[in-house]
Amino acid sequence: ALAVLVALIGLAAHQVQAAPLTLDDALRLAQDRSRMLPAQEALAAASREMAVAAGQRPDPTLKAGINNLPIDGPDRFSLTRDFMTMRRIGVMQEFTRDEKRQLRTRRYEAEADKSLVEKDAAVAAIQRDTALAWLDRYYAEAMAVLIGEQLMQIDLEIIAAESAYRGGRGSQVDVFTAQSVRAGLEDRASEIGRRTRTAEAALGRWVGAVGDVPLAGKPDIDSVRLDKEALETQLVRHPQIAVLGQRELIAETEVKLAQANKKSDWSVELMYSQRGPAFSNMVSMSVSIPLQWDQKNRQDRELSSRRAMVEQARAERDDMLRAHVAEIRAMLAEWESGRERLARYAREIVPLSKQRTQAVLAAYRGGKSSLTELLGAHRNEVDVRIQAVQLEMDTARVWAQLNFMFPDGTVHKDVSTPLGVSRWKEAK
Repeated sequence: ALAVLVALIGLAAHQVQAAPLTLDDALRLAQDRSRMLPAQEALAAASREMAVAAGQRPDPTLKAGINNLPIDGPDRFSLTRDFMTMRRIGVMQEFTRDEKRQLRTRRYEAEADKSLVEKDAAVAAIQRDTALAWLDRYYAEAMAVLIGEQLMQIDLEIIAAESAYRGGRGSQVDVFTAQSVRAGLEDRASEIGRRTRTAEAALGRWVGAVGDVPLAGKPDIDSVRLDKEALETQLVRHPQIAVLGQRELIAETEVKLAQANKKSDWSVELMYSQRGPAFSNMVSMSVSIPLQWDQKNRQDRELSSRRAMVEQARAERDDMLRAHVAEIRAMLAEWESGRERLARYAREIVPLSKQRTQAVLAAYRGGKSSLTELLGAHRNEVDVRIQAVQLEMDTARVWAQLNFMFPDGTVHKDVSTPLGVSRWKEAK
């Protein structure tokens, strides 16, 4: 009974391992296995912690020392005999303005938001690369099936050519021609086998050990999640552009910090001084105020620098948005052209190549066509079918790049609030 149970468990495990891998399953596995996403989450958590720390006042400073200690004469190194000698202890506190502390906090909050947007960009990249690897393997295997079918067909034709030659109804040239065609197909099969193994390795990089299990049916590539008429509006939320938008918000916060730094922070010090028993002890209090006597070359220069960085971030964001809009429009045109050509292949080109092969085969059986013409028709049909698969693969790759430009199933983020404090809203 135990042996039967173990066998059943092994069979169940094998069936689970052999379950077809869908594209959606591959995307989930790749996202779960990624170490980049926890890294971005940790970076966001680090910025959140720094936001709390940056909002606090500086630690107070403990100060201790000895004033006016004699170093010669009868009172040399005495702490109590000279009336001017004092042992002092005190504390100094810098009072940073509330505005500065709030701005420092908001800057790190904006850094945390930027890390989460970068996580979205990482999710989109993982999904896109996983989808491309899955599609590469799917279509490489589809091409391998086509070549396998043609190898079986050419084997039958070689047998027929050899039989005709032995029966005096054919020539040895026909046999050599058929064998030459088979050798060419075997070479093509080797190349496609290499592509299949490469695609398996690429997919395994994302999904792990299940990268070599059978694949499920192909996804629907006839629709994408982009509106051609509203690209600029949609691409504002593109993760890479959103990252630059967060950089702009951080730069704007630093501008406000530079403006706030034009007002000095005060420090207050309280000191207790102890003298000898014959003298009175003393208490001192002082206020320190930095003198910004050269604001033109220090604070104003810093403010100008921060403003220039805002302009840099804004210009980079605008330039990337324009580049993405142009690139996506070109990709949409390529995708639509690919779909149109695929429809033509399915409607006309592939059926015509099959009909030609059947017509030549019928003529060959009736003695009205040569084996060379039949093999040529078969080669043409193979080439056409492989061209159709290659075209579908190219179109599917463009579809994947378009469809996984944004993270699939994630929320859109509003990163346009002041000072980088994001409001998270789920896009229904």
